[in-house]
Amino acid sequence: MHLLLPGQDYRDRKGRCLDRDIVHYYEESYWDYRTVWMDGKNLALHYGFWEPGIRTHSQALCNMNRVLADLAAIRPGETVLDAGCGIGGSALWLAENRGVTVTGISLSPAQVEQARRHARRRRLADRVRFEVADFCHTPFADGSFDVVWGLESVCHALDKSAFVEEAFRLLKPGGRLICSDGYAMRREYTDSEWETIRTCLDGWQIPNLATPDEFAKYLENAGFAGVRFRDVTVHILPSSERLHRIARLTRPLQRIMAALRLRTAAQSGNFCTALNQYRIFRDGLACYGIFCADKPVSVGVVA
Repeated sequence: MHLLLPGQDYRDRKGRCLDRDIVHYYEESYWDYRTVWMDGKNLALHYGFWEPGIRTHSQALCNMNRVLADLAAIRPGETVLDAGCGIGGSALWLAENRGVTVTGISLSPAQVEQARRHARRRRLADRVRFEVADFCHTPFADGSFDVVWGLESVCHALDKSAFVEEAFRLLKPGGRLICSDGYAMRREYTDSEWETIRTCLDGWQIPNLATPDEFAKYLENAGFAGVRFRDVTVHILPSSERLHRIARLTRPLQRIMAALRLRTAAQSGNFCTALNQYRIFRDGLACYGIFCADKPVSVGVVA
């Protein structure tokens, strides 16, 4: 049996700088996402949320933003930190559809520049700004935001509790944290299961996965109240299966291009993860869930 423990880096290239590897992965894999996943409207680097009334892949990607915004009860005029903003898809959606002001942060200067261009193109630069920053150690003052938003980004943190503690610091009293991501369903895996887990962690530059119980405990220890968790694996499975199907169809081309050195190591790793990630959710090795938690309006004083 193999153990998947919190706080450890299980990637094959764990001797390298994790932040640098994350940046390299997203910059190298941009055209993979651009050609088979996102479009100019959603700019999404995440799974879609499927439910009745959603008919297309693009709709499902945008619907994920709606679901998270509703769960976090985001209201016009609020300030939102998009922690791990990618190229700005969710930040722009929130500004356009919820009337909020958004600050998006990413480790990647290239992603930040792309996001800024999209904001200017949509005439949202006055309501959405993007900066290069680490969401575990941001440059912002205490109580700067009403909402901290983490959409498939916190998985990249080596220490998930560091992100949670920083989010608590950044939120105003009464503010909310909303996170959607993959979570480990258990800590022990067979040889076959471990190969699948490791392939996906390495390909997507994810050092480890928290379990739902562990992440809930991080939230409680940081001071959050009203911690809610919703397992929505069934709603993202169509997206996961779609990614798996595309990888299977393009596998011969991937092999040829890799043999000719027309695909980088990061791009090939992305392909291998696309091929294997469906099994993780289908077979219950991990779940996809949404956490929402509140920063108390005031802290009680003990007499």
